[in-house]
Amino acid sequence: MKNNIIKVLDKIEETVLVSMFVVMVGIIFFQVIMRYVFNNSLSWSEEFGKFLFVWISWLGISIGHKRKEHIKITLVVDKLPHKLKMICEAISELILVIICGITMYYGVVMIGIQKNIPYAGIKISTAWGYLSVVLGCGIFIIRAAVCFIQSIQSINKKDIII
Repeated sequence: MKNNIIKVLDKIEETVLVSMFVVMVGIIFFQVIMRYVFNNSLSWSEEFGKFLFVWISWLGISIGHKRKEHIKITLVVDKLPHKLKMICEAISELILVIICGITMYYGVVMIGIQKNIPYAGIKISTAWGYLSVVLGCGIFIIRAAVCFIQSIQSINKKDIII
């Protein structure tokens, strides 16, 4: 059941991110064509491209975590015995959950503050931009919690499942 939920989350997340990326590239390409071929600039395209970039960045942090592609300094941890390495990994995941929880909290606060303030070009509430912080951190917390559980489970095992 847990693996099925994570697989569905993976599929949704990757589909949404790829779709947003395609739309972002398309809009920016269209803007370049409008500006340099037709000498006419669209008022909303640059801002919408930035908006999508922010969403892609915040939603993408959890994929980076899932694939273990975030930068880590493991010079000391790599030399530790397996049990101690897994304890450090679990502590690291717990710290990440706390940091993302705090960031998520302030994202919710910013949504409340910004809900009546629109973007100039795309005419939607700036709260939609901050929603990316909340969702990105929420998904990251799910991924970090899974890694935390895996680290705890593998403390007494010789082979690494992470």
